[in-house]
Amino acid sequence: MSKKLELYYYPECPYCQRVLTAMRKNHWQGIELKNIHADPVADATLVRVGGKHQVPCLFVDGDPMYESLDIIAWLERELG
Repeated sequence: MSKKLELYYYPECPYCQRVLTAMRKNHWQGIELKNIHADPVADATLVRVGGKHQVPCLFVDGDPMYESLDIIAWLERELG
């Protein structure tokens, strides 16, 4: 896969944990993690580029995707 993948999240969010657990379970690699509580630049980017302050958000080549189950389904299709 040659797409740039960035997951914007924060650790206390249960929906983010759902995505992170699926990533670990399926050994999905190549997804850059951006903790919006630890990284103010990531937090600002999430709102500026994505248009809202909602996590989890998976940016696929700069395009935002929201909703944990949608993100997991997409990753399953693309990464197996």
